[in-house]
Amino acid sequence: MRAQTHSRQRGRTEGIVTKERLDREVIAMRVAKELPAGAYVNLGIGIPTLVSNYVPEGRTVLYHSESGVLNCGPLAEEGREDVDLINAGGQFLEMVPGMSFFSSSEAFAMIRGGHIDVTVLGALQVSENGDLANWMLPQRGVGNIGGAMDLAAGAKRIIVAMEHTDRRDNPKIVRQCTYPPTGRGCVSLIVTDIAVIEVTPQGMVLLEVAPGWSAEDVQELTEPALIRSPDLKDIEL
Repeated sequence: MRAQTHSRQRGRTEGIVTKERLDREVIAMRVAKELPAGAYVNLGIGIPTLVSNYVPEGRTVLYHSESGVLNCGPLAEEGREDVDLINAGGQFLEMVPGMSFFSSSEAFAMIRGGHIDVTVLGALQVSENGDLANWMLPQRGVGNIGGAMDLAAGAKRIIVAMEHTDRRDNPKIVRQCTYPPTGRGCVSLIVTDIAVIEVTPQGMVLLEVAPGWSAEDVQELTEPALIRSPDLKDIEL
C-alpha cells in the first residue's frame, strides 16, 4: 500500500511550491515495518507512541516502557482505559497475555544492560553522523531527560520518527546539532513526513520519498548532502 498524504498542506522554503506531507499516523505506520518479530521495543513520546497500532498482523513485538511494563499491548481504545496501565508518556495501554510489571529501576536496568533491540524516538535535531538532540529547547529553557539518554546509549538500534522541519520550516536534519545532545552517533534510521533516510558511515542515504516529492525537494529541506539510493522509491506501507 502506498502512503497517503495529509490533507493539510504546509508551506516550504520561500519560492518553493507547497506540497502535502505525510501525517503522523503514516509516519508511525512506516516505522512499524522496521520492527522485527520477537524484538524488544521501546517507544518514545509523540509520534513513536503510535507505532504500536500499526505492527503488521501476525508479527509479535514485545514493548518495553520505562514506567515498568513489558509485553504491553497497543494504545487502549476509548472506554477501555485503566489508570494503572500507562506507558512512559502517560498514555493508556491495552492489556495482553504475558504482560508483566516491575519497578522503574528494573526497567532502566534492561535498557542499560543492552536488552532493548529497537527504540523509536522523536527528535528536535539529528546530525549527519547520527547525533541525536531531543531533550531540551534552549530558547524556551525547558527540557526533560527522561529515559532518552539511556535509550540512546543502550538500545541496539535507534529509529527517529519526526517531522522533517520545525514550524518555521527550518531543517531538523542538520550538519551539526545546535541543541544539547542526547546521544552521539546513535541514530541509524530517520522516518519523517517527507522521507526515509539511513545514517551510514559514508553519509545520509535517501531511501524513500513521500508521494509527490523528489530527491531534490527533500534535499532543499535537509542541511547535509544526501546520497540518493539507486533504489529510491515512494514510501510504501
